[in-house]
Formats: sequence, C-alpha cells, structure tokens
Amino acid sequence: MTSPLDIRVDDLTGPASVGLVRQHLAGMHAQTPAESVHALDVAALRHPSITVWSAWRNGEIAGIGALARLGEEDGELKSMRVVDAQLGTGVGRAMLRHIVEAARRDGLARLWLETGSDAAFLAARTLYASEGFVECEPFGSYLPDPASTFMTRAL
Repeated sequence: MTSPLDIRVDDLTGPASVGLVRQHLAGMHAQTPAESVHALDVAALRHPSITVWSAWRNGEIAGIGALARLGEEDGELKSMRVVDAQLGTGVGRAMLRHIVEAARRDGLARLWLETGSDAAFLAARTLYASEGFVECEPFGSYLPDPASTFMTRAL
C-alpha cells in the first residue's frame, strides 16, 4: 500500500521544491523547442497571482503543481511535475484534483492548461482528459503551436 500524500501550499523557498521546479524547467527545455516552452521558473512562480502546492510522501517531495489566476473566473494549471520515483503512484491525479478543488473554493468557473503535443506528454494529456479536460484553441496570450496542446474544463 502506498503511503498517503501531504499536499500543501509551497512558498518555493525549500531546496526540494525549488529543485523540482528547476528539474521540470530543464526537462521541458530538453524535450521541447525553446519557442514552445511555457514552463515558469521559480521567480515567476512566486508571483502573487500564482499558488504553488507541493506533494510530500514519507517526508520526501513527490510532486508540484500550480494555479495561476487569469482573471475573476479563470485559472491556468501550471508546473505539474511528479518526481520520477513517484510516477504511476497517483501523485499527479491527487495534485490535479487538489488544484481543481482549490479553484472551485476560490470561485473560479473554468481552468485552462497548455501541455506538450508529442508522445512524451501522452500520460499528462490522458490524465487531464480523464479528469474532464477537453482540447481547445489557444487561450490568453498563447498562439497556435504544433508542439502544444491546449485544454480546458468548466468547474
């Protein structure tokens, strides 16, 4: 049986969460053309309009996720990343559900996200679709990009 997760707001001052954000950003640059990388660095994730959560299992970081407010009723899912050792253990789904519930509590009506369109992102797209996200046109300041898949869901 897998140990329970502790998901909590993270101010991105601890070395484990900062390290995972940096790993996420490096991974995006390694598998995505530079002009198609939309992942945020630590400084950008500290913006007041963004809430970051980290998931912990047995005292070790297991994943991160963030919600950026896009206005009164909209939010964007950002920086979803699970540590390699925790892939397939439900961390990503738990984090996604946690963020969806937080968005509902904050009165948001819709969530949006951008993820990769190639095979490396299939698991992410499958997770999002299984939780009610559907593909859509680019939103906000995003432009059409063959390396990106845009998704949304009503809350």
